[in-house]
Parts: sequence; C-alpha cells; structure tokens
Amino acid sequence: MELTGADIVIQSLKSEGVEYVFGYPGGAVLHIYDAFFKQDDVKHILVRHEQGATHAADGYARSTGKPGVVLVTSGPGATNAVTGVATAYMDSIPMIVITGQVPKSLIGNDAFQEVDSVGITRPIVKHNFLIKDVKDIASTFKKAFYVATTGRPGPVVIDIPKDITAEKHEFSYPAEIKMRSYNPTVKGHIGQIKRAAELILSAERPMIYTGGGVILGNASEQLTTFTRKLGYPITNTLMGLGAYPADDKQFVGMLGMHGTYEANMGMHQCDVLIAIGARFDDRVTGNLEKFCPDARIIHIDVDPASISKNVKVDIPIVGEVSQVLDDFNRVLGDMSKNDGSPALDKWWAQIDEWRSQDCLKYDRDSELIKPQYVIEQLHEVTKGDAFVTSDVGQHQMWAAQYYGFNKPRRWINSGGLGTMGFGLPAALGVQLAHPDAQVACITGEASFQMCLQELSTAKQYRLPVKILCLNNQYMGMVRQWQEFFYEKRYAMSYVEALPDFCALAESYGHVGIQIEKPSDVRGAIEEAFARKDDAVFLNFMTDKSENVYPMIPAGAGLNEMILV
Repeated sequence: MELTGADIVIQSLKSEGVEYVFGYPGGAVLHIYDAFFKQDDVKHILVRHEQGATHAADGYARSTGKPGVVLVTSGPGATNAVTGVATAYMDSIPMIVITGQVPKSLIGNDAFQEVDSVGITRPIVKHNFLIKDVKDIASTFKKAFYVATTGRPGPVVIDIPKDITAEKHEFSYPAEIKMRSYNPTVKGHIGQIKRAAELILSAERPMIYTGGGVILGNASEQLTTFTRKLGYPITNTLMGLGAYPADDKQFVGMLGMHGTYEANMGMHQCDVLIAIGARFDDRVTGNLEKFCPDARIIHIDVDPASISKNVKVDIPIVGEVSQVLDDFNRVLGDMSKNDGSPALDKWWAQIDEWRSQDCLKYDRDSELIKPQYVIEQLHEVTKGDAFVTSDVGQHQMWAAQYYGFNKPRRWINSGGLGTMGFGLPAALGVQLAHPDAQVACITGEASFQMCLQELSTAKQYRLPVKILCLNNQYMGMVRQWQEFFYEKRYAMSYVEALPDFCALAESYGHVGIQIEKPSDVRGAIEEAFARKDDAVFLNFMTDKSENVYPMIPAGAGLNEMILV
C-alpha cells in the first residue's frame, strides 16, 4: 500500500521504536503534523521554542541511551534548533533532527522561510541528509538512526522538502543498513591491549581518567570491575560523573578547571595515565605544555579522530569502551596491585595527604544561604538517586562537586558547548522518559530566563520537575572571572530587573517557594519533593559573593589551582 511521505516519516519513526518526538509546527512540516494527528503510536511533545525541543530530546537521550528525536519547520524553526544541535554534537549525544524545507522547486530561490539547513548544520552534526525523492525517506531514516547511535554518537539532521511529504510511495523499512564509507571500529586491537596492560601493571603512580564516553558506551560496570581489580585512583570529567560511584574510596573527585585538589595533583604527578572515553578538552588539561609531564598515556576511545588530537598518547586503542574494558579485564586476569605494592601504597598515602586539604570546604556557619549547602541538602533529601539536570555557570559546578553521583545517566548537563537554557527543557525530556523518577533542575536566575517558556510545556504534560534556582542576582561565573581577572570591573554581569520567579512559576500554574534563610533550605526541598504531581520552583537567595573553588586560571597547569 502506498503512503504519503509524511506517513512514511511516522512509520519510519515507529519502526525505530521512537516513543516521543519533541517539536513545534510550521508550514513546511504540516503534512507530517497531519500524519501525527492520525496515529497514536509515536507521541508528539509540543514545546514552546525549537531550542527547547532539542534540549528536551537531548535530556531524553542522555538519561535513556536512546536517540532523541526533534521535528521543526523550515527557516527560523531550523535556525532556532541550531544551538541544541551544537550542544548535542559537542557532547556526542544521539539525536535525529527532522527539519522541514521549502518545496524542491523553490530551493535556492530565497523562498519564504527558506534556509540552507544542510549547509548551516554541517559543522555541528555527525551527518546530515537532504531528501530529494519520496522513495528515499525510509532508507534515509534507517541510515540516520544507524549513524547517530553507533561509533561515537551524535546528532543527524534530515531535511525534507514539503512537497516530498505529500507525494506517495510504497513503504518498506530496511531491516538493516550498510554504508560503505561508515564502518566504526568495535573491537580494540588485542596486541595494543596487552601492551597497555603491561604498562598499567608497571605503574607506580597510576591514574585512571574517564569521560562521558564510558557513560555513552554503557561501560560503567566494566569500568568499576577494571578499577577495583587494579586498586588505582580514578577521576571523572564533568561529563563522566556517575560512571564510577562517587562514594567509593578509589574515587578522587572530578578533575579539571573546578576539579578537586587530589584529582588534579594526582593527574599532574602520575607516571601512567589511563584515559578512557575522554577527549582531553581544555577544561581538563589546562595548559597543554604543563599537562601530565611525567606520564606515559594510554587512550581508549571509539573515535580514532580523538586520539592524539590534543595530547600525544603512547598506546592508542580504538574500539567501543565496553568491549575494550571487557578484554582488559580478561587480560589482567587475577593480576592486581591491590595488595602488597609498596609503590602503590606510597601513592595512595600521597593522595590521602592531598585529600586532607579538604578543597571543597565552605563556611557552613554563614547566615547567608551557601549554594553548596543547597546541593548537599538536595542529595540528602533525594538520597542521591535523582536525575539532576543543570544550566551552565557556578551552579553547574557546585552541582557537579557536591551532589555525588553514584550511577550513570543521572547527571544531565551541557558540558562541551556550555549552553545556558539547557536545564529546564532537558529536565522535561528526562521526566517524560522516567515518569516516576525524581528530577531536579539546578539553575541560576540568568540561565533560567533563556528557556523559561518551557514552563508551559511542563504544565501541558503535567511534568513534576523540581527547579532549584541558586539566585545570586549575578551572572555568577562571569562575575567570578571579572573579580579574579578583570580587577572587579563587573561589566554587565549584574542581572537587573529580575522577575518575581515564584509569581512567574505560579502564573504558569506551578508552585513557587521563596527561601531566604539557611534554616529553611531543607524543609523547602522536602516540601517540593513531597508534591509528587506538581512542578515546583524553589528560589534560593544565595550569597552573592560566593565563588567556585578550586579554580585553575587560563594558561595554568593542573597543579596551579586557586584554592581559596
């Protein structure tokens, strides 16, 4: 039976097991929206801005491991989605973004709501497609899902002219797809793994450094086995938090610009560095010329382009992290330096000495609300089991430092692009994916205003997310940099004319709670999570002068931290 192109789109999504599509309608995609209306298998979530659609799909993808799906119209619909596409690309998040396009005959004519979606998104996608024939829709969707979810994941854009969605063709969805130019490596080279194992076991000052690739590759269990077998210290990047339990004694905290003293000093002084699913970005390495000066480096990654891109490594291993770690665990067998290694004991003694600095201490007796205290209370109330999304800035770093993630896919944040406005729509995507879970969005008063319109989406779909705003009445991280490096010239970092956030939340039909004293913090969080069916905005009036510590200044090495 022949179907319209629009119906083929829906049937293709159904064939891929898509549960939700996040989108906003417009002229170029009305045939597809009409096809949505005639079926109930694939649910559409109406956001209030296309950027919100991409972030919601992103949150859904990060928390489930399944690709998020977005549908937007041509022109401004596509350009509004660009920030969310770039966010997913930087953090390697699987996403399918369907953009409407003007009819084929008008492409290139500067038609109403026409932009070159393929050209605009080319630098920020894993791949993109412009469909030119209705018969290619099903196979293109199969390719798009395959590319987005295999190898190093990422967003894929499918641009569809409106006239193609009205044309008819027989629907047949491919059972499998092969692409001659795309064959990601799965298995690591066993010879390289054995070489690396020998180096690992010879280490006297080892460090395991893991990133978001462990979580994306569903390799947390294998990583935990590997780490405990060796007895070595382990640190996670911002994107890798939760890949290894934060409450385990071998975990030394997050590393990098706002990482712990023990993690950064351990990295700086290690003699063997085992990098797993991480890309050596600048927020982790600091000054590359000063990075791990005495270390021989092993790098495991599914993306060969990431290896030796920023830091030259000694033993590269390309493959899916889970499979490579399985092979490592077999090769290592019962060999372990967990017991009876004087060098390793000495190394742990040094790490414990660094730990004794207590680099995350803060004034717990302050009469002002300290943002760190809010995060700690959130952890206690939720028993460390919530899904936590964040926006970008000081609040993001405090959440990363103080929540203590023990499970993968619980920490949902924009790491690579650093996108303000990410937190709320991402939380909605997470809540849809996990309707019975506790979902908290950590935000700031500046970030929240970027995508606050999604409060309407939360109301429409009854999504009871809890929004914790650490309101210091500044663009906090901007102010902190201006204090440290611009002689306290606070150019445009003060957020004047702030709204009454509680009244704003209530105007959307949600609950607003204002908190101004430390003694009220715990009770407010408990009240919010007791409201199982309500979205709640908690406006914590925090200490305006509080800074994120430790901090590594630009151009400094990992051992050159500002601690107070």
